[in-house]
Amino acid sequence: MNDQASGSHARLPPAGSQPGPALPGYAAFGRDVLTGLTLAAITIPEQMATARLGGFEPQIGFYAFVGATIGFALAGASRILTVGADSTITPIFAGALAALAASGTTTLASAAVTLALIVGALLIIGGTLRLGWIADLLSEPVVTGFLAGISVHIVVSQLPGLFGLAVGPGDMFGKLSAIATQLAAINPFSTGIGLGVLAIMLVSERISGRIPGALIALVLATLAVVAFDLQRRGVAVLGTLPGGLPHPVMPDLGLEDLRQLLPLALTVALVIMMQTAAVSHSFPDPGGRPPDIDRDFVGAGAANLVAGALGAMPVNASPPRTAVVAETGGVSQAGPLVAAALVLALVLFGGQLLAHVPEAALAGVLLFVAQRIFRLGTMVTIARQAPAEFALIALTAAAIIVLPIQAGVAIGIGLSLLHGVWMTTQTRPVEYRRIPGTTVWWPPDPHAPGELQPGVMVIGFQAPLLFANARTFQNGAAGLVSASGRPLALVVLEAGGIANVDYTAAMALRALIATCKASGADFAIARLESVRARQALDRFGILADLGPDKLFRSVQEAVATLTDATPAPR
Repeated sequence: MNDQASGSHARLPPAGSQPGPALPGYAAFGRDVLTGLTLAAITIPEQMATARLGGFEPQIGFYAFVGATIGFALAGASRILTVGADSTITPIFAGALAALAASGTTTLASAAVTLALIVGALLIIGGTLRLGWIADLLSEPVVTGFLAGISVHIVVSQLPGLFGLAVGPGDMFGKLSAIATQLAAINPFSTGIGLGVLAIMLVSERISGRIPGALIALVLATLAVVAFDLQRRGVAVLGTLPGGLPHPVMPDLGLEDLRQLLPLALTVALVIMMQTAAVSHSFPDPGGRPPDIDRDFVGAGAANLVAGALGAMPVNASPPRTAVVAETGGVSQAGPLVAAALVLALVLFGGQLLAHVPEAALAGVLLFVAQRIFRLGTMVTIARQAPAEFALIALTAAAIIVLPIQAGVAIGIGLSLLHGVWMTTQTRPVEYRRIPGTTVWWPPDPHAPGELQPGVMVIGFQAPLLFANARTFQNGAAGLVSASGRPLALVVLEAGGIANVDYTAAMALRALIATCKASGADFAIARLESVRARQALDRFGILADLGPDKLFRSVQEAVATLTDATPAPR
């Protein structure tokens, strides 16, 4: 997954251009065909399992992959990113769509298609408006907690299939309760098959990510069912899949249904943005081009639109499948398109081949996915290095597990934003000191004591000045001035860490300047390097109030100009 792409001497496109995937040469196309074969072997069991996770027939997963691949190849920027039915987003919408279908106002297929079309439109709008920054709204601890909660949902949803139990639809705790009442009816053959598939996938991944462990395990499980006639022993199988081309489904939801779907679509679109951005950044373009996240959002949107047009469910960028493309040397979207063609051929002509696939095997595939997205190592690292942020993991995971998943995602986003605001509010103004024998003014350091200059105070603030910390900045800086215990002729704000200023913070800065001048001290700003911050102070009239002679490139320049001091030696 971390292999760096070759082609460091490739010519980069002009700045601002958005090139499409280049046509590969014969050698590159040969690698793409090999990539497509490997990708298809991994994709077939995964898409079947993900479709069942959402309550759909396995072929819907195939249609989702085919439509998504075509859509992204037409509109996306990345040459190797792959899209399809995804176990990260499927648990988010599965319960809500099932509830809509149960209400009798629509069908599950119609609700899924409608959701895919809405999500596709939102992603295209987001990419067109260049909203790639939205993917950064979720911090790493919140993402880790989100995936942990999703993994628990996946495991619980697959326990009935793993144990060979008949458990009806319901929430997670209802399923656990139903399983607990049927423990005596567990089918050991189904359980053995599911755990065997999981074991084979774990071993295959440990040996090499290129080994199609899921396909190997699925074939072995199917052969075991046929050889030992396990259907007679209660092992459930898929049965023959309906053949033929996909049947487009027309949305037939009413206005109230659409109103219920829109918040869900926003949640799903945000998660897709987050995962698409992560995949685009993690797998560099083989030609050396920088990732174009916004255009990849448009590609993911097109993938959802085409998948919806084929009667499938929402789709998402796939980290493991994209890793397969990267590791097998894929250089264009030809590889995923070859895989899509093979999957389509299986749907059209090979439905009978899947008739004896045991449902427990698909449960094993999803159990593998669940353990993979449960980032235990990341949790341990965060718990050891940042205990407060580990609380974000626990709270987000608990919200995803206990509440409806879309509500848990919203809470996770809120926690992430609150954490960012809290971090901003914790910044305090500090008094800088000059390092002896230099012109450098630096925050206090117990290992490198600095010196003060009579009549001068230098205050630094190492964060953007925003409404969230405006009062902290004003009160803290005024407190430093009043508590200095020495007469001050000059106060300098070292603004190198101030990247931006909003209106509330500008008013706080104006009040601080007034306080300093009322006490008889002049005020100056040094190292205001941020263009945005300078434009903001100009717009809010702060620079006009100070005057052009009160803005300096360095603290020492300000001190030397506005006092009788001479610059210290360098």
